[in-house]
This record gives sequence, structure tokens and C-alpha cells, in this order.
Amino acid sequence: MIDWTPHTARAKDWFESLRDRICAEFEAIEREAGSDAGFEYIGWDRQEAGNENPGGGVRGVMKGKVFEKVGVNVSTVSGQFSPEFARTIHGADENPGFTATGISLVAHMTNPHVPAVHMNTRFLTTGKAWFGGGADLNPPIPYEEDTEEFHARFRAACAAHNPTYYERFKKWADEYFFIPHRNVARGVGGIFYDHLECADDPEWDRNFAFTKDVGEAFLDVFPRIVRKRMGQEWTPAEKEAQLEWRGRYVEFNLVYDRGTLFGLKTGGNIDAILMSLPPEVKWS
Repeated sequence: MIDWTPHTARAKDWFESLRDRICAEFEAIEREAGSDAGFEYIGWDRQEAGNENPGGGVRGVMKGKVFEKVGVNVSTVSGQFSPEFARTIHGADENPGFTATGISLVAHMTNPHVPAVHMNTRFLTTGKAWFGGGADLNPPIPYEEDTEEFHARFRAACAAHNPTYYERFKKWADEYFFIPHRNVARGVGGIFYDHLECADDPEWDRNFAFTKDVGEAFLDVFPRIVRKRMGQEWTPAEKEAQLEWRGRYVEFNLVYDRGTLFGLKTGGNIDAILMSLPPEVKWS
């Protein structure tokens, strides 16, 4: 059986380096807007009875002029799933022990013309080992050209690895980021993948390379869209529409999001888990 510990360490290092570059780019955008806002980094340690190395993470949050609130979290944790929760996790029926490392990002923007965004990538081991992740765009005021630019960049990232990835993972995102009780999509989609299994080192290398390219695609395309829209003027009615739209985002994350449930069920940091929630929101 493969010891995935070195692989977890490599993935952790990559997620941390991606975080550093994303945060630097977002701070650069704030400087361009005349703001001196920066990220505040807060470490946290996970607790689990009988576990000498449960892990933890770092929560990075910035509240600025362009980014009303953006959180970028990196965590690496290990432990045991509860028997009930283990039945819902890929491979955990074989082994309730787990390790997980990943990066998770949610940005809520001040200007309603600038789309909110979500991105995460992760590597998990249970009785199996696999990668998952993706990114999706969530504009209160959709622009077709922004949607196409976002999808085109991820289409290219997918095509470099497997000609079937984009259509498969786009469809998965469309189905996953849907709010059944509202009968609406959370946004304009992107890609979502999970259980990209690794049976040996070559397969791990291939899946890790793809996961890294997902992160690179995000870092390339999202700042371009922000810079294009952040100077647009908006009306009070457009701001009001943004605040009501955020309510749909909140409903999805609290009712359906797997990452939220995973964090809550594995003793994660509450502030890090709920960093996806916007600072201001309204329901009609």
C-alpha cells in the first residue's frame, strides 16, 4: 500500500505557494484602486481527542476597496471520520482514517459589476487517494463576455490534460452549483471535479499536474475580469440586486455545500469554514 504522506506534503506546499501568489495579486489590485488593504493571516489548530497530530491551517482575510471581503484558506488535517459521516465519504468505508490538504477561496466584491468567485482544490486520502476541486463564477450582473472568458480559460486548462475533462467537469459544476429550493443556478458555472483517483505515482503526478493547472487558470483569468469591471459605476438598484443575490449564495453554502459540511464534521475552524459568507446580504 502506498504511503501518501510525501504526496500530501508536496500538495500542501503547492497550495500554500498558490495562496501566496493569489493574495499578492489581489493586494496589487487594491493598490491600483488606491487602497492599502492587505490580508490578515490567522493560524488555527485542529483538536481531536487521542490524535497527536490533527493538523490545522491558516485563514487569510482581506477587506478592501475592490474586494469587499475575500478569504483564502489553506489547511492540512488528519484524523478519523465518525462512523456515520464515513459512510458519505469516498473510500472511507474501507478506512475511516483520513488526511486532507487544500486551498479554498471565496471573494465577494464591492462593485456589483464585478463577479464574486469561488475556487478550491484539494488532495484527500482515506482507503483511496484522490484530487478534487474547481472554480465557478458568481456574477450578480452577468456579462456574457466575462462568462465566456472564464470558461475559455478553464476549457484550455482541461484540454491540456484530457479532451473529455471540460465537458464532464462543466456539466458537474452546472449540476452541483444549483439551488433546488430556488430552482436557479448559483452563478454562471465553471468546472467541478472530485474523486480523481490516484492508484500509483504516475497517476498521482498526472492528477496533481491537472490540479495545479486549475489553480494557474484561476490566477490568470479572474484578476483580468476584476480589472476590467472594478472601475464601472453602479446604481443603488444594482447594489440592492447584488445584496439580494448574495442571499442565494448563502443558502447554497449553508444547505448544500460539501466543503462546509466536511469542515463542520471534521472539527475545522468555524471562522475558516464560514469565511464564504458575504459581509452584507439581504433577503426580499
